[in-house]
Amino acid sequence: MKVVVKLGGFAFPSDLSHDTIQAYCRAMNLFSKKNQLAIVTGGGVLARRYITAARRLGAPESVCDQIGIHASRLNARLFIAGLSDSAYPDIPESLGEFTKFRTSGLIVVMGGLQPGQSTNAVAALAAETMRADYLVNATDVDGVYSSDPEKDAHAKRLDEVTIDELMRILSTQGMGAGEYALMDPLALRIIRRARIPTVILDGRDPSNLEKAFAGRRVGTRVTPTK
Repeated sequence: MKVVVKLGGFAFPSDLSHDTIQAYCRAMNLFSKKNQLAIVTGGGVLARRYITAARRLGAPESVCDQIGIHASRLNARLFIAGLSDSAYPDIPESLGEFTKFRTSGLIVVMGGLQPGQSTNAVAALAAETMRADYLVNATDVDGVYSSDPEKDAHAKRLDEVTIDELMRILSTQGMGAGEYALMDPLALRIIRRARIPTVILDGRDPSNLEKAFAGRRVGTRVTPTK
């Protein structure tokens, strides 16, 4: 089986947890023994701090995007250290390098690629490129809700949602550097055109990744069409 895991910025708080990252690495190492795996890391708190500072200094969004890319690659480097010999030692900076590094049979870990493109979109492109069986988006929520649960007390978690439904639910999210929520429109368009089965789950508990790897129902499944 071929799987891409997008690990959101929640996994990289200001007070990094060695134990939590080690738990992710254990789950991914175990899965990669019999399967092909790629990991895309978000920028996290580091990216948001530097992006905020850059905006205050008058930097354009393209520069803010580049800052976010550097932060996400630093987080990727952290995971490569945790995965040790199971991971390819270098971080791909293009899809061409991603394809080349995959021939090693090792886990490939990457961050952002280019300005204007979220790490969710990078994960979708990686999944499309390797013809992944699944894209797992590990976030800080337990799935997709019918509306924002922080604003709507009647919001319900959905077991399954189509791309079009998810686009509608997320239509009010911000599109600046570091502001993408769950999935941005570009990522969703790539998932739809490549027809990549996608799962959005709560990655704060590393055991949820293990459940997804085992094919168990967890989080919300995103389908191209009904």
